[in-house]
Amino acid sequence: MISTLAFVDPEAKLGNNVTVYPFAFIDKNVVIGDNCVIMPHASIMSGARMGNNVTVSNGAIVSASPQDPRWKGEPSLVEIGDGTTIREQCIINRSIHEGKATKIGAKCFIAAEAHIAHDSQLADFCVVGNGAEVAGDVVMDTCSILSTGVKVFEGSHIGKWAFIKGGCRISGNVPPFVIMAHNPAAYFGVNATIMRHFKKYTEEEIDDIAKSYRHVYQCNVSLYNAVKRIKADIQDSQVRQDILDFIAQSNNRLVALPKFEEF
Repeated sequence: MISTLAFVDPEAKLGNNVTVYPFAFIDKNVVIGDNCVIMPHASIMSGARMGNNVTVSNGAIVSASPQDPRWKGEPSLVEIGDGTTIREQCIINRSIHEGKATKIGAKCFIAAEAHIAHDSQLADFCVVGNGAEVAGDVVMDTCSILSTGVKVFEGSHIGKWAFIKGGCRISGNVPPFVIMAHNPAAYFGVNATIMRHFKKYTEEEIDDIAKSYRHVYQCNVSLYNAVKRIKADIQDSQVRQDILDFIAQSNNRLVALPKFEEF
């Protein structure tokens, strides 16, 4: 159903069973998959590429122009995966680079008034809470969660199954499976409750994760020595390798590393 009170550019490509409510705006150079719902006053701007079963709620803007002076009008994209929900008043900016895309994975949930800036890359099953702000070139891995009011600064990387509690400011890289809380952000433990709820990890794996981060955040040693301890103390496993790989790629930009004394 496409309301006669909505504007749909003739060049836009809409799939089967798409619902467009009154006063929605759909620009040219837009592709919308099957079974999508575009609510009143939502704007789907040029460069949007939406999968199937996506809902865009009232007042949200998908593929808004980048808020970055480096962008000089180059044509670029926003890609939204299947089953993602974008709630009221969200803004998702397209890439600043010609032919490239800001990407939101499948079955993500972007809560009301969230902002996702240019060239950020969200994997599947991510959650961005009410009023959270994600700057440009941020990476969020699978099943990572930003709670209400979180701010993630440019170029940061949020590891998979990480949970950032409300109001945190993140400037750097958050390793997988952890909880970060407070401001300045501090290590608050392992995201065990969510991991148990979805039954993706065993108790033994969760225990190994906790032991690994005890070396990183609670033993007053350098990151170099923490890695050596993890390799020595924790049996080889996929979760241990996930942690070590993330640390190796982080260029010493892990969030909330403790100060320590060299002996």
